[in-house]
Amino acid sequence: MCRLLAIASTEATDFRVVLRDSPRSLSVLSREHPHGWGLAVYADVTGWRVEKNVLPANEDARFQELAQTHRGETLVAHVRQKTVGRTAMENTHPFDRDGWIFAHNGTILRPEELLKRASAKRLGEVVGETDSERLFAVLLTRLDEANVKSCCIGPASNEPVREFARELRSIEGIGAFNFILSNGLVTFAHRFGRTLFLLTRGAHDPVRKVRVAQSGTVVETPWSSRRRAAFVASEALTDEPWTEIPEGALLRIDRQDLPHPQWIDGAPSVRVQHAG
Repeated sequence: MCRLLAIASTEATDFRVVLRDSPRSLSVLSREHPHGWGLAVYADVTGWRVEKNVLPANEDARFQELAQTHRGETLVAHVRQKTVGRTAMENTHPFDRDGWIFAHNGTILRPEELLKRASAKRLGEVVGETDSERLFAVLLTRLDEANVKSCCIGPASNEPVREFARELRSIEGIGAFNFILSNGLVTFAHRFGRTLFLLTRGAHDPVRKVRVAQSGTVVETPWSSRRRAAFVASEALTDEPWTEIPEGALLRIDRQDLPHPQWIDGAPSVRVQHAG
């Protein structure tokens, strides 16, 4: 198992609460998922910046520094508990290719299904040993076939991502594949076989700059009252009202249209709650 986190915000955001400070931050979770970490931060001015290492995040001074200082409009983060592939940089998520950022939680139990569904071009770009990078190669193949590029994602881009997820879910015994795919402006999140949760924050939500968690930990949240954002994570990272994403669901988050994620497949039967 691993832990995923994605944040999409209307304005530059400080990520340290969910990366380092909260009782269930990625730093804390890395004690159980110690085989490397990765952060991909998108800023409108500079584009993607990807940082990785193979050390446990809670023991790595570089992770702690980046958690304190990194700011941007979009974040894709991952802490790894390896199942396929060594503890190595080339096996550390998230993966970065052609402007796309991809991270995976789960294990593909039938890797031969990935090999026969990815193009020779995309398989030739694989540098690591993981099922996750090969899963990414299949998704990129579907995007290539639909002529969808990371620079321009319109509504038509929903279909190849949805069909990719449906195709793999239909394979008996395929395993688990929660994933995050982002170009910085649009983020897709899919759940299959592992837990996944959604939190939205809007301008109408009370802004609590300082809160005390149930554990007694004091958490400071530098949050603008104008900011809107959506968070997707493998588990609820704060004491706010996260909503569990249904099994088999796929959602799309457009950063300029937050906090209203669009359900592309498997919409929930209950209304998504805002943070309180």
